Amino acid sequence: MGYLIWAELKISVQYMHSLHRSSYASIIKQKSIELGFSFCGISKAVFLEEEAPRLETWLTAGMHGEMKYMENHFDKRLNPILLVPGAKSVISLLLNYYTSQKQADETAPKISMYAYGEDYHQVIKDKLFELLLYINAEVGEVNGRAFVDSAPVLDRAWAQKSGLGWIGKNANLISKQHGSYFFIAELILDLELDYDAPVTDHCGTCTACLDACPTQAIVQPKVVDGSRCISYLTIELHNEIPQEFKEKMDNWAFGCDVCQQICPWNRFAKPHSENHFLPNAEMMQMKQNEWLELTEDTFNRLFKSSALLRAGYQGLKKNIKFLK
Repeated sequence: MGYLIWAELKISVQYMHSLHRSSYASIIKQKSIELGFSFCGISKAVFLEEEAPRLETWLTAGMHGEMKYMENHFDKRLNPILLVPGAKSVISLLLNYYTSQKQADETAPKISMYAYGEDYHQVIKDKLFELLLYINAEVGEVNGRAFVDSAPVLDRAWAQKSGLGWIGKNANLISKQHGSYFFIAELILDLELDYDAPVTDHCGTCTACLDACPTQAIVQPKVVDGSRCISYLTIELHNEIPQEFKEKMDNWAFGCDVCQQICPWNRFAKPHSENHFLPNAEMMQMKQNEWLELTEDTFNRLFKSSALLRAGYQGLKKNIKFLK
């Protein structure tokens, strides 16, 4: 009799824990949508065993170029417990930045769509901190950290594990329903939650992104040689752009959207509703000659809240000059 009572009590406790995990996951997802995030998925905070050899091979091949920071904190990139002691859950969040608006002058140096509005880092951090405060208020004291490109976190891997999409042949996260124009962010918590399951890959035999890449940076499906990627060449590279890319930049001055523009799944992309990401109207109307004659004062005025600050005035001018 005593054993039966103990067994029933154990089952009851497990059931209550299960209810809590489900309830907490549900309210977190609901709140994330209220804060403006497009999607939320949750995965168990475990060592990324499959990603470890891939990352090591990529680094060994020098595909990170001058991004030496990628060599740092190798273990932390793979193990969330090293970032948040006692971590149990990784909450992955997507924020849409797609817009149907285009730069008015088709001959002007091209800017990646993600930089049309305000810099996403602070916009998303504010939302993440609000979500973390909400979790602590609703659940109790939870230890956690927010991440938006600011720490060694393999965001696409976690988003995939959380069921938000699959890693496409262009190494971007792709959603079957909404494409790939998303920023990815995470909350890593020491709170146990219900976990989502990964989705299947739907790239099939398509090679559109590999065929379209202007610099042949996608060296094989899901592997991008960062040192050849136009986004790297126009943002991360501080030295002069190598001459081998002189006629291959496709007029991109900051970032590159080619592998997303060509992806069939992005026919399902829908315009975002985030006011902070509304395109900079003055920038969108700039003609080719205005970019060529851009002064530092104008740059500072136009892009004081923009991701273009990553390249800086001198970097952007260097890129534009290389395109001539």
